[in-house]
Amino acid sequence: MASIRVLDTSTAAPQLTDIRQLVADAFEGDFSDEDWEHTLGGLHAIVSDGETVVAHAAVVPRTIWLGDDPFWAGYVEGVATKRERQREGLGSLVMTEVARVVRSTFDVGVLSTGLWDFYERCGWERWRGPTFVRHNDEILRTEDDDDGIMVLRFGRSREVDLTAPIACERRAGDDW
Repeated sequence: MASIRVLDTSTAAPQLTDIRQLVADAFEGDFSDEDWEHTLGGLHAIVSDGETVVAHAAVVPRTIWLGDDPFWAGYVEGVATKRERQREGLGSLVMTEVARVVRSTFDVGVLSTGLWDFYERCGWERWRGPTFVRHNDEILRTEDDDDGIMVLRFGRSREVDLTAPIACERRAGDDW
């Protein structure tokens, strides 16, 4: 029987090696060291079956600008389900817990993906505006990230225009 827990990175430390392997397998080797670093420093929703981690998603804090306004965002990273356990609802279970964490702690949820249908079923919406990255005093266009950003709007972010510009702060590796 699968169970879900939410742990901060330090408390999840004993399982991080297993989580990293799960995510690397799910991304078929296209998950860099920088991508892994992006999953750390926040909260981890972990679905386990006994001692085996079968699904995971991390929520890390970031400032995201929606239009001209900064929002405290729960940015979702490292979403993965063990290949042989897919289509059992474990990904939906972990994303339901992620949504609860985001709504209780942040102003908005944000993630980058190409799997729109899955996340839309979980209540996320596609961002339709242009994407940017902030680096020092510069704001740089990130056209390649257009159509890949999704948000979970509620509370203060509920009425944000999905066609407005969206921007994140620069970080090592993929900005989004």
